[in-house]
Amino acid sequence: MTLAEELKARGLVEHFSAPIDKILSSQRTAYLGIDPTSDSIQVGNLAVVLFMKRLGDAGNNLVFLVGGGTGMIGDPKEKGERPMLEEKIVAANTKALKTQLKKILGGTSFKMVDNADWLMSVKLVPFLRDIGKHFMVNDLIKRDIIKKRLDTPDESISYTEFTYALLQALDYLTLNEKYGVDLQIGGSDQWTNILSGVDLIRKRLGKQVYALGMPLVTDTTGKKFGKSEGNAVWLDAKKTSPFRFYQFWIQLPDAGIEKYLKVYTFLPVNEIDALMELHKRNPGERQAQETLARLVTEIVHGPAETAGAAAATDALFGDTPFHELSRDALAVALAEAPSVILSRKDVADGSSLSEALVAGGMASSKSDARRLILGKGITLSGQTIEDPDQKIYPGDLTHGYALVRKGKQGVLILVLK
Repeated sequence: MTLAEELKARGLVEHFSAPIDKILSSQRTAYLGIDPTSDSIQVGNLAVVLFMKRLGDAGNNLVFLVGGGTGMIGDPKEKGERPMLEEKIVAANTKALKTQLKKILGGTSFKMVDNADWLMSVKLVPFLRDIGKHFMVNDLIKRDIIKKRLDTPDESISYTEFTYALLQALDYLTLNEKYGVDLQIGGSDQWTNILSGVDLIRKRLGKQVYALGMPLVTDTTGKKFGKSEGNAVWLDAKKTSPFRFYQFWIQLPDAGIEKYLKVYTFLPVNEIDALMELHKRNPGERQAQETLARLVTEIVHGPAETAGAAAATDALFGDTPFHELSRDALAVALAEAPSVILSRKDVADGSSLSEALVAGGMASSKSDARRLILGKGITLSGQTIEDPDQKIYPGDLTHGYALVRKGKQGVLILVLK
């Protein structure tokens, strides 16, 4: 496949300022703007970052623009204005984002710039004369988000946010003049702002530049991934641990899994088709989810963290005996799953399983614990427990650990100390 054919096959392009084949017929210098309102990328942003990696791996030049200037203003959203950030916070976030990009892109080279370098020195009158005159207010107020804000009685929009489209267009113009950038990439929700830059360069410089808009990647409820939606899954291990990151992908339902494989992995399209065929034959094995979880976690956290997350997952929710975990995988499991510590003195004479269930939050009370056991809803080291008065003895904790499960997802680790 050519790059254009692959992007189409993966469903990665929703909008384009010219035929995709024409845009990608020669080497481009592509840029993507990144919002510095956080010190971490989240999975919604990861989709378009990986889009950029595909372009870079195909021989195009990459420029990532951190909005140190625009981030202090904020692009319009449907409700309310974004908080303005202090310069030191933007600087710290920018540094963290660059570190993440290097890890994700691997050997793919890129340049990172900050629009604060030019926006902070823009003078008002020249800006209004040279940039503002190319934008018609009549057109700006027709844009979806601005129109919604103006049409909502309790909402309004400040002049600050109203000028965001002009600043983003100025970014494209500046990048074109300084670095030869001739292709902007972004999410479909930014399409009108992206086109503003294309139009401004045509009007100011008489040059044709291009733009590609990627479909927004949504969660299983159809919501956009992001901070404002409250469903962000972070790439920073301190915000979302590698285990939790892995769990996010492996727990996805079948609906949409093929789309996620095409967007978030570099697995060839024909191999994705073959994988989905195997998955359809035996969906219970969840081969598609396991492949997706492994490949995306490796991109973000590396092979070692992925192996630990996968091993812990299989021990907690799969078939691997808990006592067979490596030291690293055991550490992951203990950090992520609830646990109850049992003393050697307690288990010597037999410690109550019901009390352990309550202590670990698996049951609300001893009577609730007994009900769960009588309903055959509890297993200890893979064995279904039927006696509500079940005791735990030293022999039940192989190498000092035992796993209790409630149904398919509830887990509790018993630790002998």
